[in-house]
Amino acid sequence: MLQVWTAIGLLVFYLANSVTSLENGLARTPPMGWLAWERFRCNTDCKNDPENCISENLFRTMADIVVSEGYAAAGYEYVNVDDCWLEKERNQYGQLVADKTRFPRGMRSLSDYIHSKGLKFGIYEDYGNYTCAGYPGVLGYLQTDADTFASWDVDYVKLDGCYAHPSEMDQGYPEFGFHLNRTGRPMIYSCSWPVYQIYAGMQPNFTSIIQHCNVWRNFDDIQDSWASVESIIDYYGNNQDVIVPNAGPGHWNDPDMLIIGNFGLSYEQSKTQMAIWAILAAPLLMSVDLRTIRPEYKAILQNRKIIAVDQDPLGIQGRRIYKHKGIEIWSRPITPLYQNYFSYAIAFVNRRTDGTPSDVAVTLKELGLTSPTGYRVDDLYEDVDYGVLSPQTKIKVKVNPSGVVILRADVQSDYNRRVPYYSTTQKSPYNPLNQVFRVRNNGF
Repeated sequence: MLQVWTAIGLLVFYLANSVTSLENGLARTPPMGWLAWERFRCNTDCKNDPENCISENLFRTMADIVVSEGYAAAGYEYVNVDDCWLEKERNQYGQLVADKTRFPRGMRSLSDYIHSKGLKFGIYEDYGNYTCAGYPGVLGYLQTDADTFASWDVDYVKLDGCYAHPSEMDQGYPEFGFHLNRTGRPMIYSCSWPVYQIYAGMQPNFTSIIQHCNVWRNFDDIQDSWASVESIIDYYGNNQDVIVPNAGPGHWNDPDMLIIGNFGLSYEQSKTQMAIWAILAAPLLMSVDLRTIRPEYKAILQNRKIIAVDQDPLGIQGRRIYKHKGIEIWSRPITPLYQNYFSYAIAFVNRRTDGTPSDVAVTLKELGLTSPTGYRVDDLYEDVDYGVLSPQTKIKVKVNPSGVVILRADVQSDYNRRVPYYSTTQKSPYNPLNQVFRVRNNGF
């Protein structure tokens, strides 16, 4: 008798076939939270702009809103400080000191406040002499700074790579990670190690990166523009054969922050970023002013159906499986499984700008969805239930310019009694990953 696999069984199946990860027990799904950098940058002018400067008041306010406006309930749990929180000099004991004017109560007090809200606290530093904005880096103080972060009850450490030699990162990043783990304080470790080596023309050692980091950057910093988001989507699609195998529970590729609700993306483009980040199994770190965000953008960020795709326990990063004349299709295997068939999240992306929606029609079989039991298909933005469809069913979607349609197709366990499916060409055992992850350059 056929049996549906449990979520635990699926994880065992996948992890047994994946690269060993950093086993600090953290980031089993991509981290979610709020991060200051893209929206607030290095604004230190609290005299003239007290509401928007990098200060303890900003982070306390955002923590309050993350809880009161439903973001925490949707899964966003980290409130992360980025650059420009420091004094320009360490104290007499060589320890990092928060800016005394903008963080008068210190970082332990801020950490305690964020924890009192049921949230987690993240902080920023740099593996170099200085941070990118010119504040003290960790170089020469690795153990001291790791101990300091632990004493502040930090939960998430982002380590940048300015003012450091990329050739020294293979040793330096693991060394700092060792000191973090040695404190006994569980801290997600977010690295910028690969991107600086890529910039320097080096080939990153992803086997080592996976073993020492929970999260890492591969590409450019995101900017508040659709062009920036498109460049990241292209990078991940064009380099997916190298990038995708490195992702999994405990270790994630990071395409950078969500800029939804700021100035540079339209409503359709914002929906596209959220959908593609979910397909990529990306950390969901909002960088937006939560005090002024419009309701329609808040709804995108809190779309629990898309968040569930991002947080799928299998942790398999999706791929671009089709690209032709401005139309792209991205696919991600997700739970539940039945026999050896995955469920899928499928994103249809319209990269055209010709001003009219584009129709895309394709059968489930052409997408690699070939279970004879069929799939229950739902539109995750429009709340449309297509019902249970067979692999031969042709589905047609209308995708707005620079927009997306994202569907979830859950494999069924007993639909085969009503929908016969016979394959006359499939001679070898079905492998869903091989079937769906074929890049197609022509129309269906």
